[in-house]
Amino acid sequence: MITDIRLQNFRSYKDESFELGLGVNIIVGPNTSGKTNLLEAIQILCNGSSYRAKDNQLVRYKKPWARLDAHTKNGQRTVKLERSGDGVKKSFEIDKQIFVRLGFVKTLPVVLFEPNDLQLFHGSPELRRNFMDDLLEQTIPDFGQVRRQYRRVLTQRNSLLKRAQNTTQQQLFVWDVRLSDLGGRIATYRQQLVQNLNEKMSELYSTIANSKTQIEVNYDSACSVDNYSTSLLKKLEASTNLDFVRGFTSHGPHRDDFKILLNNHPAEDSASRGETRTLLLALKIVELSLIEVARNKKPILLLDDVFSELDGKRRRSLTEFLDSYQTFITTTDADVVVQHFLNNCTIIPTNN
Repeated sequence: MITDIRLQNFRSYKDESFELGLGVNIIVGPNTSGKTNLLEAIQILCNGSSYRAKDNQLVRYKKPWARLDAHTKNGQRTVKLERSGDGVKKSFEIDKQIFVRLGFVKTLPVVLFEPNDLQLFHGSPELRRNFMDDLLEQTIPDFGQVRRQYRRVLTQRNSLLKRAQNTTQQQLFVWDVRLSDLGGRIATYRQQLVQNLNEKMSELYSTIANSKTQIEVNYDSACSVDNYSTSLLKKLEASTNLDFVRGFTSHGPHRDDFKILLNNHPAEDSASRGETRTLLLALKIVELSLIEVARNKKPILLLDDVFSELDGKRRRSLTEFLDSYQTFITTTDADVVVQHFLNNCTIIPTNN
């Protein structure tokens, strides 16, 4: 839990400090007042990166550096951003130790719920892949490293494909083997996640919707889920010529997806607006639960202007799960949110 935060030259903030409650915090102010910037700062302090911008966009305009400081119940955390050429050099200080990247054990678990999440079921497969992988990074200690390694190997293979005239089959095969090994590990983790979602989603959705509903999550891949690495290697070898023509790798976890069935019908085709919001709400609550079990600590919950996207019933369903979590909710209308928490909340006004 974070007890206070100071933002210097961060986004729209010159130098501002906030005292934070350990329960529900309602960040209120008009549009462009810095609400989401504050939420973003909390996430960066927790896991080291922004959900909506690159590092060079985080430093206040024409300033050479930015800094975030926070106290937690267990110590102190600092993030420093220093302009360097066209980029930004980022470093972290946790209890007087310096890091260039936050490893698994140094991150604080956090769950974000923001309006763009409503595109999860109807949007591109990349959104769903990122959802799976971001969640796995918070629950599996080595997943972040495997994910980065896969991206590097994929980039190298694609680079060779683009230089087809100077690339031999043998050169490509070396990268095929490595990609298949890493891809198999990613797919195995994802399939376990899908299994965990299937164990919880139907009951939770039915509770929120107040009607019995069958939810099924399926992992969607051209490769066999039973022996993914071997299947992927065969796919890569069989599609080599086509990949050379296209200039990119056509099979692997970077092309996979997951599908949600609502009473045996694809949610992307059949789910109404209300059903989509109930699905997403259930998914976020399951996300909270999975992270809490894996990390043995409660995640911090960030809600960026989502109360306005939910009706009364779904707002009530959400608030029932917030009592035991430190939560930050941004809104332009505090009255809409406060009524769900009576006097058990902290109001944080922004007028930046």
